[in-house]
Amino acid sequence: MVVPLPAPGEEKLTRPDAAEVQAMARGFATAAAPAGGLTDLQRVLLEALLVAMTDHRVAVAGLEPLPPEGFAEALAPRNLAFRTRGVQIALLLALVLRPLPVEVVAKVEALARAMGVDEGMVDVARRFAAGSLGLAAVDFERNGYTADWDPSAAGALHTSSELRSAWDLAVTDAALAERWDALGDLPEGTLGRAVWQLYRARGFAPPGRPGSAPPLLAQHDWAHVLADYGTTVESELEVFGFIARANDDMRAFSLLAMVVSLFETGYLRTGAGLFRADLGHLSSGSTPDAHGGVATRLADAMARGAWCHDTETGSDSIDFLQVDWFALAPLPVEDVRRRFALRPKSADALAAGSVGPWEPGGISRFQVASGRSMAAASGTPYDSYGATPPAQA
Repeated sequence: MVVPLPAPGEEKLTRPDAAEVQAMARGFATAAAPAGGLTDLQRVLLEALLVAMTDHRVAVAGLEPLPPEGFAEALAPRNLAFRTRGVQIALLLALVLRPLPVEVVAKVEALARAMGVDEGMVDVARRFAAGSLGLAAVDFERNGYTADWDPSAAGALHTSSELRSAWDLAVTDAALAERWDALGDLPEGTLGRAVWQLYRARGFAPPGRPGSAPPLLAQHDWAHVLADYGTTVESELEVFGFIARANDDMRAFSLLAMVVSLFETGYLRTGAGLFRADLGHLSSGSTPDAHGGVATRLADAMARGAWCHDTETGSDSIDFLQVDWFALAPLPVEDVRRRFALRPKSADALAAGSVGPWEPGGISRFQVASGRSMAAASGTPYDSYGATPPAQA
C-alpha cells in the first residue's frame, strides 16, 4: 500500500530528529540486507551516511527490522524529494553487493512502492541481480542523468560543434583545447590555474585533443579542485558522490550509481565515455578500525554536496556538470568555494584518509608517470605541485 504524500504546506521540512533517524536506520537496514544480514561495507556505509546527513550516530547492528510499509509510515510527513532520497540510500546500500540477490532488489522495490517513489535505478539493480549487465548499461542511459541530453543545451562545455551524445569525445577541437591551455596563464591561486596544474601533474590531455576525456566528463575535474579531492579512484567516488547529491534532479543519483558499479562491484565495464571497471575501491579500508575508510569519505562528500547553495542565484540545486567553469576560472579558488557555500571536510572524512589533489595520496602512480611523460615531451620540468601517490599504490 502506498503511503500518501502530505498535503501542500503540511510537509515536514525540518532536519530528522533522533527518533526519525532511528526509524530510517531500521528501514534502510531491513531493505538492503541480504539473507545473512548487512555486510561490513553496508553497515559502515549506512552508519556513515546517517551521521553525515543528520548529525545523529546510530549503531545499526541488532536493530529491529522495519518493513517497507512501516518505514513509509514513519516518513509519512515527508515530501516526495525526501522519500526519493531515502529510496536512493537503500538502493546505494544494495548496489554495493556482489552478487546482488534478487530478494534484496525486491525489498528495495517494495520500499519504493510504499513511498510512492519512481526511481529508475531500481530497474538497473533488477538487471544486475538477473545478470543482464548489458541491458543494465542501457537502462543507465534511459533512466539516468543523461536521459534527456540535448546537444544544443551544452553551452557550458564550450565545444565548437554539437556533441552527438552526452559522453561524446571532441578530439579535433583546436579552439576548445586552446581554451583549456590558456588556463595556465591565469594567476596562481585561481580556480582555472589550479585545474591546469591538475592536468599537467597527471598528464591529462585537455578536451579537444586526442586522448582527452569527453567534455562533459571533464567538467567533473573542476569539482576535484573546488571540493579538494585527489584523483585516485577512491577520490573519484568522493567527487561523484558530491556532484550527485548537490543536484536536486533525482536522476543525478545515477552518476553515483555508475561509479559504484565501476569501482566497487564491476557490474559496469565502462562508463562516462572513459572510465573502466576497477573493483573493490569503496570497500577499501571501510571498516570501523580504519575510521570507516572510503565509505566514510563518500558519506561526507554526499553531505557536502547536499549543503551546497549558489549564493548568487539563490538555488540549493547545483548541477556541477553544467556550470560554466570558464566564467569562474579567473576567480580565486576560495571565492568560488564561498560562491557555492562549500563546507570543509568533516573530521571523520579527514581521519578516514580524504585528501586533496596536492597532498600525499592525492595522485596515482600511473598519473605521475603520465605527467612526467607529458613534461618530457614538451621539454619542461615535471611538477606534481605537492601530490604523491598513496603509499600502498
